[in-house]
This record gives sequence, C-alpha cells and structure tokens, in this order.
Amino acid sequence: MKFDTIVIGSGLAGLTAGIKLAENGQRCAIVSRGQSALHFSSGSLDLLSRLPDGTPVHEPEAALESLAEQAPQHPYSLMGKESVLALAAESEQLLARAGIPLTGHSRQNHLRITPLGKQRASWLSPPEVPQAPLPWQKVTVINIAGFLDFQAELVAGSLSASGCSVHVAELTLPVLDVLRNNPSEFRAVNIARVLDLPENLPALVDELRLLLGSGEAMILPACMGLEARTVASVEQALEVPVKLLPTLPPSVPGMRLHNALRSRFQSLGGLIMPGDSVTGAQLEQGRINALFTKNHREVPLRIHNVILASGSFFSGGLEATRQQVIEPIFGLEVNIQGERDTWSKADFFTPQPWLQFGLTVNTHFQPFHHGEYTKNLYAIGSVLGGFDPIQQGCGAGVSMLTALCVANQILVAEETRHEPA
Repeated sequence: MKFDTIVIGSGLAGLTAGIKLAENGQRCAIVSRGQSALHFSSGSLDLLSRLPDGTPVHEPEAALESLAEQAPQHPYSLMGKESVLALAAESEQLLARAGIPLTGHSRQNHLRITPLGKQRASWLSPPEVPQAPLPWQKVTVINIAGFLDFQAELVAGSLSASGCSVHVAELTLPVLDVLRNNPSEFRAVNIARVLDLPENLPALVDELRLLLGSGEAMILPACMGLEARTVASVEQALEVPVKLLPTLPPSVPGMRLHNALRSRFQSLGGLIMPGDSVTGAQLEQGRINALFTKNHREVPLRIHNVILASGSFFSGGLEATRQQVIEPIFGLEVNIQGERDTWSKADFFTPQPWLQFGLTVNTHFQPFHHGEYTKNLYAIGSVLGGFDPIQQGCGAGVSMLTALCVANQILVAEETRHEPA
C-alpha cells in the first residue's frame, strides 16, 4: 500500500494534520492504536491560558513574546508569534469546514463554566457550554436522578456566589430506569444514547418544563447531544437557553468533536487503521520509505512522510521507567529535566515537571535520534516537550497548531518535489 503521508495517532493533532493534507489531495492514512484522548476531553479547546510564571492570559497574542522569553522550547516559541496567530486562525477555519460549531476566537480568551461551577479561560467552546458572566438572573441547575458524575449542588453554590439566583432540581424520566438499575452502565454516554432518541424527546421536554420553574435558563450535565440536534430541539420546545456541563469521562462533547473530525477526514478519502500500531520502519538515505504495523506485518506501507502524533504518557506515546522516559516506536530523544526524584511534586495540584517531558525537535518539528533527524519524520501534539498543557492551558492549541504547521511544510515540500526541473 502506498500513501503520501501516514499519521501515527488519531487524537486532535493526528486528525487535524490528516484533514489538512487530505483537503489538499494527499492520500493519507491514520494508524490508531486505541481510543482517542478526545473521548476524555471537555469538548472545549484552549490556546494559551497562563504563562509559565503563572500570569493569567486574557489575550494570547499579547502574551506570546513573554512566553518565548520564559519557555524558549515551547512549541509556540519554536513557531514564532506570527505563525502562531496565523495557524490559530487556520485552525478555526478547519473546524468550521468540518461542521463543528464553536464559539470564541484566538484574539481573546473567554471564561467557560466548569463542571464545578468555576471559571476557566478557553479559546473555543461548544455553543451549549455556559460562559461567564452568565447573562441571566435566575438559573435552574438540573441533575439526573441516580447520576453520580455531576454535582448540581456544587455548581449551584459557585454560581450563587457570583450573584446568580440558582434553583436545583432532579430529572427522573422513567425511560432511564433500565440504565439506572445498573450503576456501571449509568454513564453520560449511555444516557445520551437514550435521550438523543427522537421518540424520547416529548417526555424529556415535558419533565424539564416542570423542573424549570422561574429559571431563565437551564444547566444540565452533558448527558445528551451526541447528536447536536437534541439540544436545539429541547431549547426550541422550552423557549429558554439550555446549557451543558461536561461530566467525568468518557465525555459526550469530546466524543462528538472526535466523531466530527474523524468523519471529515474519512469523507475526504482518508483511511483510518483502527486497533493497529507501528512495529517497525525501513530507512534509506536518511528517510523512512516504509512502515510496518501489527496488522500488516508482511505488507509494507510505502510513504513519503510520517507524522508522529502518538500523544504523551496517557496515550502511550511516551513511556516511563524508574530510570528514563522513552519514545517507544522509533526510540527518539526525549527532553527530560532533572534527576528522577525531581520529576514529580508531592502536591498533586502544583505544576508537575513530568508534564513538560517530550520529544526534542528542531524548528521544523523534526525529532532527533542520536543527535540527527530523519528528513521525512515529524512530531506534533502532546508527544512534544517544552510545555505544560494543564498549567499553561495550551494542550489543544499545541495539538492543532503544530499539526497545521507540519502539514503546511509537507505540502510545500511536495509542491517543490513535483515542480519540473
């Protein structure tokens, strides 16, 4: 099998790169070992929420120069300010082409309401996610009877502290009793599959109307909306805004984002190889010309370019032993700071040094192996080092911007390769 580019990993970075390349006529495949980390995300995307020194970021553009000074190995610093801004705008356009409705823009962060009722700076959010300050004086927060992954009282307490009048209610809805009788099955995704059924809409709307009371808007756990039309239908019937807060994973908004990106890639002719993993590579004159996978042991996958988007520790893109951190596919160089006993902090809520571990790359995002880089191998997303996706609030931005940066480089190189001599 022959491909222009193979992407290793089907998370936000891998899908973004694959979509960009496929949109421009490349034959692409994504090798996907397991479930995407997007299934565990909130569905909101962050660009840059905080500088390494802890300074909050309201306007990412204004903070990029300080970021370059404080973290010169941050992927944004390697790209440069102008590229970051251009690629952020390009990311928004790519998401729009994929039919993913999101609110926000790269010029200024907005504050989304978290599942605990707090506020978190974000770049883009689904339209059903509530943002601060809330434009309503009275809000009804509703949980689902027996659903333990959402604490309506905590949300109500936080919103009340900000000056909003909050009423808490509980949705019973008998159609959920089959799931409710099995606690291990009573999860957001399974509930959404029931509530998204058109035949259950009338009963859902009737009960929500009774629970709404004097509320000017309604906030529920994100237990509906795998099909986007569900929330719109409920809003239309109730004639009030209906907002959703993500729950413990797997996350309905995160799954919807992943499904939309995957569908976009496949509609462009992209091939996804699920449940597969790369087991070896064939090199010639400093380039990878073939990959071998677990499911295609005897069939080499011939390629012009390889993009490594395998993720960090959570996704298995990096592996830690007591002595070292390794990149398991190609044995690439990992940037590790300090001795083993300094990799983590005892305080769980303080920034953890290991979160900044990742591949060492040049300004073209080509990783190193024994001090040298392979000409047609690139690394993107959370497998990279030099940034803390949680403390700095930049995980999604790094994934999308590095993906587009590398995809654009590949497209330019391919154009040059095909130009007549």
